[in-house]
Amino acid sequence: MSELKLIPARRGVADRMKKGQTLRVINTLGSQVVDFWAFNADDLAEPLSMEHTHVSLGKTIPVVGDSLVTIKRRPIVTLTGDTSPGIHDTLMAACDIYRYQLLGADGYHDNCTDNLGQALEGIGLKRILQPAPFNIFMNVPVSNGSTLTYVPAVAKPGDYLELRADMDCIVVFSACPQDMIPINGEACIVQDAHYTITD
Repeated sequence: MSELKLIPARRGVADRMKKGQTLRVINTLGSQVVDFWAFNADDLAEPLSMEHTHVSLGKTIPVVGDSLVTIKRRPIVTLTGDTSPGIHDTLMAACDIYRYQLLGADGYHDNCTDNLGQALEGIGLKRILQPAPFNIFMNVPVSNGSTLTYVPAVAKPGDYLELRADMDCIVVFSACPQDMIPINGEACIVQDAHYTITD
């Protein structure tokens, strides 16, 4: 039985994966967006790249069987399972303090950008890049070919996404602390998520 690991609400966590291992990201309580990053374990300057993945796949939302690639266009993780409705985002930058200030936040607000740096520090690594995340479970429909809408995630409690590591990598998660627009549900309540890593 693989260990169930916590992604605390509003916080980030980093871990290490070996090539061939499988990651399961679990929407434990439903409607929670999880920002996800992956980096070549031997070179943090080679991250998972959403823009390069768009070119590789020819689409904006990956499905089971699709490989996500790095800035060197090499597969780093492959989507091997998805029990959610399959709605994820690859377009949005990670939230940051500036995003929350523009939304009207007063003072500091937890954010996924800071969570990435703090999570890497938690396993003894230093962030050298801030790539765009794979926003697992995030629901940002594109209408009329260009208009973005931020609506609640449709993942239900217990829904999960599985990714196989295609190289040794560092993986990072942030239980997105967005509570000013309803991406984490109509009530804007940020919740814990979980993950497992198995051989």
